[in-house]
Amino acid sequence: MRSLPLVAATALLALGGLAPAHANGTPAPADAADPAAPAPKRGLFLTVSGAENTWVRGVLLHCTPEPAGAHPQAAMACGAVAQAKGDFDRLPDDPHACTKEFDPVTATATGSYRGKTVTWRKTYPNACALDADTGHVFRF
Repeated sequence: MRSLPLVAATALLALGGLAPAHANGTPAPADAADPAAPAPKRGLFLTVSGAENTWVRGVLLHCTPEPAGAHPQAAMACGAVAQAKGDFDRLPDDPHACTKEFDPVTATATGSYRGKTVTWRKTYPNACALDADTGHVFRF
């Protein structure tokens, strides 16, 4: 049950994008059914959580048409994701010394990047190892 906050946050984010415009009482826009209308920006939902989900934090990152979202270093994070071509296993690292402390953290990325679905999760021995392996992307 400790993963409930992560599941709840992800579900709320997903549901927020699924509600029709008229669900809150406002009429749907005239072009709501127009197949030529641009798709809504999906972006990437990034999270970092402590061992057994004792804590969790997350941000939404949009990289197109320009870096945006709640990520404090959105431009650098989008640059790193672009360099990795959306493959989070290939993010540019930022090698630096870390202690051998074992305090696991798990990073996740879900959503879409340039039309490609992203579902990524990796556990690191500590926050420093996460930072060294993923650079700016999970610095929030």
